[in-house]
Amino acid sequence: MSVALGIDIGGTGIKGARVNLSTGELVSERVKIATPEGAHPPDVLDVVQEIVDTLEHREHEPIGVCFPAVVTHGRTRSASNVSQEWIDFPADEYLTEELGQPIRMVNDADAAGFAEASLGSARGIGGLVILTTLGTGIGSAFLMDGVLVPNSELGLLEIDGELAERRAANSAREREGLSFEEWASRLTRFYTHVETLFSPELFVIGGGVSSSHEKFFPLIEAGTPFAPAQFLNNAGIIGSALWATKPQA
Repeated sequence: MSVALGIDIGGTGIKGARVNLSTGELVSERVKIATPEGAHPPDVLDVVQEIVDTLEHREHEPIGVCFPAVVTHGRTRSASNVSQEWIDFPADEYLTEELGQPIRMVNDADAAGFAEASLGSARGIGGLVILTTLGTGIGSAFLMDGVLVPNSELGLLEIDGELAERRAANSAREREGLSFEEWASRLTRFYTHVETLFSPELFVIGGGVSSSHEKFFPLIEAGTPFAPAQFLNNAGIIGSALWATKPQA
């Protein structure tokens, strides 16, 4: 059985597990530790090291890490809900040096999309599939004929004079005490706008709230079909592990 360790760094929590690369099944406990206040690189590194140690990581097993930022050539180019020190930061090099083995970092929504295209709800679907994660913000991943087109940021679209994620993320639902009906109206505005721009074959919805998809999917008025992410809130962990073994271009 081929196994890799996947770590998902978020603005509020950092979680990790060992993953069966053939099935996406977690083959260890899922460890979650609160993100240190400010999420500065050395503090985040300490938590990542703690997770690696807790999971009794085997030296030969690859490690992949996903992160809420645009990631190109191993550098984090932006920072969402984490320290601004991550902007243009050599993340792969830093983590590799500190942890003592090669680390590969990827955007968190792209990791989820890669997992779903490889083993989940987007597997085998031709054309454009757009995965969105509904959480603190709105992350997105474009999957064209199963191939990831990285670093899309649909949550940063301006719709009706406001960032889409400010009005339509799950955090907005919780912050404003919206009913699922009220929230679905905002999601309809977001997804129909994305539909008009990109004409996808399928929307795959991830994030923790996707486990309650039956409460709001039927309320979204869009022409494109919706499917919940198969791996739900573990998609980032699984996608990170898979990304760690992906051949580099």
